[in-house]
Amino acid sequence: MSVKLKKILAVLVIVLLVFGWFVTLFGIGDQSKDDAIKSVKDALKYGLDINGGVYVVMEAQTDKTGDQLKELMDQTRAVIDNRVNQMGVAEASVTIEGTNRIRVEMPGVENADEAIQAIGKTAKLYFVLADNSIVLDGSNVKDAQIATDGGHYKILLEFDSEGAALFEEGTRKAVNGEVTSTIDGMSNNEIAIVLDNEIVVHPEVREVISGGNCEMTGNYSKEEATMKAALIRGGALPVELVEVQSSVQTATIGAHALDKSIVAGAIGLAIVFLLMIIFYGMLGFVADIALLLYVIMFLWSMVAFNVVLTLPGIAALILSIGMAVDANVIIFARIKEEICAGKSIRVAVDAGFKNALSTVLDAQITTLIAAVVLYEVGTTSVKGFALTLMIGIIISIFTAVVITQLFISLLANSPKFAKNKYFGVNEDGTPKQMLNKTFSFIKHRKIFYIVSVSIIVIGLLWSVIFGMNYGIDFTGGTTIQVDLGKQVAIEDVEKTLKDYELDPQIIYAGEGNTQVVIKTIKSLDNAGRNEVINTLEQAYGITEDDVLASEQFGPSVGDELKVNALKAIIIASIGMLIYIIFRFKSWKYGFSAVAGVVHDVLIVIAFYAIFGFTVNNPFIAAILTLVGYSINDTIVIFDRIRENKALHTRDNSEVNIDRSINQTLNRTIMTSLTTLVVMVPLCIMVSSSIREFIIPLMVGVIVGCCSSIFICSPLYYDLCKKDEGSKYLKSTAKKAKTK
Repeated sequence: MSVKLKKILAVLVIVLLVFGWFVTLFGIGDQSKDDAIKSVKDALKYGLDINGGVYVVMEAQTDKTGDQLKELMDQTRAVIDNRVNQMGVAEASVTIEGTNRIRVEMPGVENADEAIQAIGKTAKLYFVLADNSIVLDGSNVKDAQIATDGGHYKILLEFDSEGAALFEEGTRKAVNGEVTSTIDGMSNNEIAIVLDNEIVVHPEVREVISGGNCEMTGNYSKEEATMKAALIRGGALPVELVEVQSSVQTATIGAHALDKSIVAGAIGLAIVFLLMIIFYGMLGFVADIALLLYVIMFLWSMVAFNVVLTLPGIAALILSIGMAVDANVIIFARIKEEICAGKSIRVAVDAGFKNALSTVLDAQITTLIAAVVLYEVGTTSVKGFALTLMIGIIISIFTAVVITQLFISLLANSPKFAKNKYFGVNEDGTPKQMLNKTFSFIKHRKIFYIVSVSIIVIGLLWSVIFGMNYGIDFTGGTTIQVDLGKQVAIEDVEKTLKDYELDPQIIYAGEGNTQVVIKTIKSLDNAGRNEVINTLEQAYGITEDDVLASEQFGPSVGDELKVNALKAIIIASIGMLIYIIFRFKSWKYGFSAVAGVVHDVLIVIAFYAIFGFTVNNPFIAAILTLVGYSINDTIVIFDRIRENKALHTRDNSEVNIDRSINQTLNRTIMTSLTTLVVMVPLCIMVSSSIREFIIPLMVGVIVGCCSSIFICSPLYYDLCKKDEGSKYLKSTAKKAKTK
């Protein structure tokens, strides 16, 4: 590509960048109108934890397995989907989770009690004569609509042709005196309309009704009539469903957390920009341009693919920014090395990109493998987290390889900027580094092993003796968060709820500690939660609007989380092992890398055991993300070891491995630093729901950085040392035999 064409493309990128950010922040046109191009904040789809709403997970009570179970769940999902649509819930989601569970998400639903009851009811509808004989059932109902009936509402039913004939015959029997009542409270000439084994109404039949239409009157409110009509139209469920998990969220908490996340993200991003310029000068400025474009592409990709942004998804976005920086840092490091080797700026840039490409791809693909596994195995919220991470990985590769390369190649062809000082190299040809000292890592590897093993053993023993601090996601239980409008003593709240024998853990939340979060290991269904909430409303004069969130987990949910997490770690490890063996042509690299992953997971678990942090669903998601992220640093070092072994064939493994670690040390520290820098504002400023993702990720980033240097590389050395020793003995024996 000619320099002229590159300049044109660079100008187009800058124009696109400015225009893109304007549209991202402000949109185009009157934002209140439908034909306007919305700002990204308005265009994005948000999860229930931000927009508010209800989700419920229900488990099918059946012994069916295999294809029969799959067919049953497909039928159940279709019926519930129909019901939700009939209820008029916008952008609702009904999905099969696992093998025998249905997850229903209903954004913006305010009356959670009615919604949860409606979607899980069997909705058996019968028309019964006074002698308890069935005239017809709900399958013969063609449609059900509501209409005004004075100050109340009624339900208008329309039958299919079979139902019309059956209803006509039933009314004829009632009118002609062919029925003798066996139901208390019913006359001989009445027909009862029974919904879910309850007589809704039993009107008197004065004449034969033909034509296939009838009315259900019962002094219904509009909401009651709408719900019953939706149940009738939706049809009967093919299986009984039991609520195992549910959550009710108001938009108040989520919207507040979103605004704070935006501010925290902006602060973190600004710090990363500054660090890149400080440590990499003009190259850092180029990286910042690529990063700005990365953020735009990332956000609008989420809009284009209708990805639902959740609070954990925000954490994934922040993590992906750190990974986007990583690719640039790898490239910059290789360019500086080529310059220090005596190559011209232009040649060094071409060689740097060429040599760095395989490293960038290997590092990102291993993380992508973990994200894919996370998506396949995880629950809905975790799937959103994983999908967000996958989008970030793909875009980061594009911006680093295409955009960064475009601008750096222009700098290399510019007489003004094609100088060492602009490419992170001193005038004497030495690189500008954070650390200029060379360390002997392999020599002290046994110390690193002992420290790591000690932490793991202490953590595991601690977990056995004192137990892990499992959240209700694992143990089963209920969480209710309410705004009391004033600070109330925890003891007073406990007294208010003592009759329920909840043995709750109660903590303050919100500004001014006016909110309380009530946690109990008792798994309260929707009705049970409503009783507790009603008691709080009466005691403190609050309303439904002050109930910010309520959540319930059945004990079986936690067991499934543990199994799925273990399954995900095993599958991801196998996938990464296969990939590394294929790319590096040696099982030693794969074994050492996966051993490092297991080490990192155990260290984080030990950390949580010792310090008593809550182990919950976000913790699992963060652990699984760590599986992919922690191997990133290891791959970069291993790639350099492979290269040095080919270049320095006369040097033994210890020399080559120490050389490789030291050559990549500045990059390893820098990428970990930029990732942590972005996370810290989020951890400080936002809600506990994001913090639950961020804390294990922060610990994991630190542990992953350390394990790549102090564990994985030394472990690879020990494997190579054993092999080299074996080769030496064989060679010596062969020479002796020849003599």
